[in-house]
Parts: sequence; structure tokens; C-alpha cells
Amino acid sequence: MLEASRLIAGLAVAAAGLLPASWAGAAAMGPKEAYHLLNRAGFGATPQEVAQYARLSRAQAVDKLFRESVAAATTPPPESALEYLPPGRLRGMSEEERKALFREQRETAIDLRGWWVREMLATPSPLSERMTLFWHNHFVSSLQKVKSAKLMYRQNELLRRHALGNFRTLLHAVAKDPAMLIYLDSATNRKEQPNENFAREVMELFTLGEGRYTERDIKEAARAFTGWSLDPRSGEFLWRMGIHDHGVKTVLGRTGDFDGDAVLDILLAQSHTAEFIVEKLWREFISPVPDPAEVRRVAWGFRNSGYEIKTALRELLLSWAFWAQENRGVLVKSPVDWVVGSLRQFGFQVADPLPFVFVLRQLGQDLFAPPNVKGWPGGEAWINSATLLARKQFAERLFRADASMTAGMPPAPGERSRTAGKSADAGRERLLRAVRELRFDSRLWLAETERAGLTPEAVMLATAPERESVPQAQGIQRIRLLALDPAYQVK
Repeated sequence: MLEASRLIAGLAVAAAGLLPASWAGAAAMGPKEAYHLLNRAGFGATPQEVAQYARLSRAQAVDKLFRESVAAATTPPPESALEYLPPGRLRGMSEEERKALFREQRETAIDLRGWWVREMLATPSPLSERMTLFWHNHFVSSLQKVKSAKLMYRQNELLRRHALGNFRTLLHAVAKDPAMLIYLDSATNRKEQPNENFAREVMELFTLGEGRYTERDIKEAARAFTGWSLDPRSGEFLWRMGIHDHGVKTVLGRTGDFDGDAVLDILLAQSHTAEFIVEKLWREFISPVPDPAEVRRVAWGFRNSGYEIKTALRELLLSWAFWAQENRGVLVKSPVDWVVGSLRQFGFQVADPLPFVFVLRQLGQDLFAPPNVKGWPGGEAWINSATLLARKQFAERLFRADASMTAGMPPAPGERSRTAGKSADAGRERLLRAVRELRFDSRLWLAETERAGLTPEAVMLATAPERESVPQAQGIQRIRLLALDPAYQVK
């Protein structure tokens, strides 16, 4: 009888991966699985959140994440980021006026980054922010080329609005987004001289993936996107019929007088598009190496749902692979994961997020400025000798109960410039004030962890600590050692 019971149990476990997602995990998860879900689906998890989700089944927990998602930011953006500066405004300015304007734009860019960090800390839906960041690294554009904080802010709003919505709607909206029009040169795409940048990237990076189209497809698609432009006075999308190529095009085997929207629909009709997006979601939430069979299964449902993002994400979060022990601790925390996750998890009181804007830049994830059109590579690329040392130094400062964090902080806005003058002084003073106002009550955090029936390890590490000295430590010293443990770098 015992052997029969074991056989039945084994068959049940083996079949779990074949069951519909809605059947998965009827029992309460417990704290370790709750931590795993919340840490992958957000940025850090407080002891209270872990205890709350631990009482739910896997399916109930995922549904709760979706139910409580938001489509708009909860914190107001900096007022300076709401002003659009037409390119023509620079004409007639003196050299000094231009320098002053550029200094203001740099400071606005820093404030915009700080606003997003604050939103990540304050949001009631970390999953919404994680997906906003995911799409920011998928539909890449950068302040360095766009040169307009307002356009980048509006794109961020767009990504958040559709972060858990419909990929078809998101793709069409991003293709006409002013920041994207500038970043991939769509605004200068005209029938006399088609610009192929957007056509190439929409196939390679946004939908199909490399190798699933030809150079001829790119050239023909570029003709279809002619006429999509920008009103320089308002920064709004503008359709210019006079520069659109109305001739017949052939894209991926289909022929017609296509415009840009028609080409996007042709791309969405390809099965490779759903698979490409699911593969990226897999790498974001499960492991660095997707399972081809599982990807095809989830992609089939994703495509048949009309590209509802929640459909794909729910299947992934309830898949056997997401919960498998071999996939715990295999994803390297990005700088945002690590910095924002630490601040959220331990309940740091952050009056001004400015210091963390520079910490993220130092660690290699400068918000609103991915390194190139392919975005941040992620994974093991986040860790090298310089960034690992910087993470260690920052963790030591962050959890130093009786000393200032200012030593070794990245420079303030304009500090490296000898000509910045008062602007550099003001920036440095703001940075120092922000650091002085940072608050963390380790005793309260440890008491809340104990009250929830948890240990610090249960809400800090995805795997067992590598350092043998951790279990013997107490209080803030134990928190510090856990934060410095290699296991704290992964999720």
C-alpha cells in the first residue's frame, strides 16, 4: 500500500505540469513560495506581504497580483518634465542661455529618474512597475537621443498603461509614440529616402526575432512606415500623407498597398511573434534558458487570446518551471531589483530618491537611458568585478546603523564639471541631505518578521546562505551579513 501511495503521489506531481493553470496549486503556498513569487513579480517583499501571500494558493496569489495591478503612476512627475521644448526654441539663444538650458535639462532628467525610483518604492502594484521596466527594455528608447524629458515621461506612461494589457494595442501605440519616432528615426522616414531603422528593429527586437525575416522585408516595411512623423511644435504624432509611399509592397509573403499599421498586423499574425515575447518573459521571470516546448504551449494561448499579456504571464507564473527548485536563485538581480528591492523590503524611509538614481547608474542601469537599441543585456552581465564591489560597498553603507552613508557616494548632478558652479553645490547639498534623511529601523523590521512567523533568511534569500557565520549573527549584524551574502544577489 505504501508503494502504491508513493506511485500515485509521483504520478500526481508529474502530471501537475500538464494541468491547466487554473488547477495549479490549490494548497496554501507557505512563506518560501510566497517570497519566491513576490520577489520575481515585484521588487523585494516585506515580511507582511510574504505572510499575507503565504496563506494563498499559487493561483489565488497570481490572481491577486493581477487584480491589484494599476495602469497609472501614483506619484506626480516633476513639473519640469511636463514642459515640451520645441527644437526651434534654441534658435536665437545666446551661448550662455543655451548652457543654462542644457543644465536645466540635465537636472530635469535626473529628477525624472528620481520620480520613477520613487514610484517603484510607493506603488501598490510592484508587478505593474516590473512590467513597465520590462517593456522599457523591450521597446527601447533613450533620453540621450530623444533629448526630451516630457516625451520620455509620456512613453513611460504609455508603457505602464498597457504593461499588463494587450500586446497588439501596445505595439501599435509604441510605433507611433513620439519618443520612439525620434529614437528610431521614423520622424525622418519619407518616400524619397526611406529610413530602415524602425522597420529593422520592429522585426528583430520587438516582434519576430533575428533571422525570421529578410532584408527585402525590411526595405518594403520601411516604405510602409513613411509618413509617420512628429509635429515639432507640440511633440505629437503627425501623419504626413504627402511623404507616404502609396505603392504596392510585399512583406513576409503578403502583398498590398500597406501602411505602417498593416505591417504591424502582418507581424502579429506570425506565430514567431508570440514565441519571441514569451521567450523574453520566460527569461525575465523563470530562468535564463527557456524550455522550447513550454514556450510554444504558452505562446499558443497568448496568440489565441488576441495577445492578452496577462494570459501569457499567468501561464508562466503558474507553470511547473516557475516553481521548480532548480529554477530558484538562477536569475541575477538587476540593479533596480537589488536597490529598489532592498529599500522596499526593509521599509527604508526615503525622503528623496536622488542618491539611488546615481547608485543605479553606477551599477549599470541608468533609467531612461539603456545602452543601445538592444537594451540592458541583463543576467550575468549585471555582475563584474566593479559592479560586485559597488554592490558590496553600498550594502555595507545601507545597513550601517551608526554611521553616515555619504562616504563613497556617486557624485551629485554636475559635480564633475568645474564650470557647474552653484548648480553643483546645490546638487551636492541635496544629495547629502537626502542621505542624512534616509531612515531604517532594524529592530522594528526584525520584530515584524518574527511576528509574521518568519526568519530574516525567509524574506531575504532565494537559496541557503553561503556564509556559515550568518546563523550565529543577531540584529542588524545578521541583516548586514545576509545582504552581503552571494545568495542575496540572485532571485
